[in-house]
Amino acid sequence: NIPEDQAEKLLLASWGLPKAVLEKYHSLGVVQMFEWQAECLMLGQVLEGKNLVYSAPTSAGKTLVAELLILKRVLETRKKALLILPFVSVAKEKKCYLQ
Repeated sequence: NIPEDQAEKLLLASWGLPKAVLEKYHSLGVVQMFEWQAECLMLGQVLEGKNLVYSAPTSAGKTLVAELLILKRVLETRKKALLILPFVSVAKEKKCYLQ
């Protein structure tokens, strides 16, 4: 669980994302994360590029964790990222969404 003094970490706005990215998430109704998602992002040195392995049921929000990690790393390092998705339909959806 996230300590009370770090409850703001549930809000997407507290992760240093650009305004345009936050507005896109907000337009889709995503304003905050679940506790387990924020915990994933706060583990060890994940935000510095270390590995993260996590498991959750279908539609639990795993993709949001991956997207936030990718967005932060790309924006901070100015390097490219590769996002591998399991289905063509999901890949097309994410392509439109991330553009």
